[in-house]
Amino acid sequence: MNLVDRAKNILLSPNTEWDVIRSESPTTAQLFSQYAVILAAIPAVAGFIGYYLIGLSFGGFGTIRLGIGTAFSWAILTFILSLVSVYVLGWIIDALAPSFGSTKDFISSLKVAVYAYTAAWVAGIFQIIPSLSFLAALAGIYSLVLLYIGLKKVKLVPEDKLIGYFIITIIVTLVLYFVIGAIISSIVFRDYLFNGTL
Repeated sequence: MNLVDRAKNILLSPNTEWDVIRSESPTTAQLFSQYAVILAAIPAVAGFIGYYLIGLSFGGFGTIRLGIGTAFSWAILTFILSLVSVYVLGWIIDALAPSFGSTKDFISSLKVAVYAYTAAWVAGIFQIIPSLSFLAALAGIYSLVLLYIGLKKVKLVPEDKLIGYFIITIIVTLVLYFVIGAIISSIVFRDYLFNGTL
């Protein structure tokens, strides 16, 4: 699996790429070390640069930049929790599979979770200019499209149960997203909240 080709194909021709993915048998370690770890670093590194060097502009009110320690903590937590959330999402997709006419197979479930995150991770490059970070959030919508196609093509969910499986998975994804956001905010910005310093 070539990382650049896989990312490009999953973004530009997901229907055919999911068919290729279905036939592959990677290990959990391979999915993470050869794909997820590398792509998850994009928003973390871009965000570190953006929040520390460029800052978030508030027009005439000035620009807020994080201190190097806070920006570094943000980047590390973003990176780690992104990988944890993908693993948990894969586990949940697998746990729900029998309820929606699919088969429990953790590797196939993890493949769906990992590769569906591609759009969000790649768009994380926009974090380098914090005022454009909303574009990364918009790319998350395309990751949901990838998730839908992945559930259909890799988990082979029957058509009549696909929407339900997808909706439950979206709910879980949103909960994960907000929990991760809350954890990062509470840890990284606690110094600012209690001491007034970043």
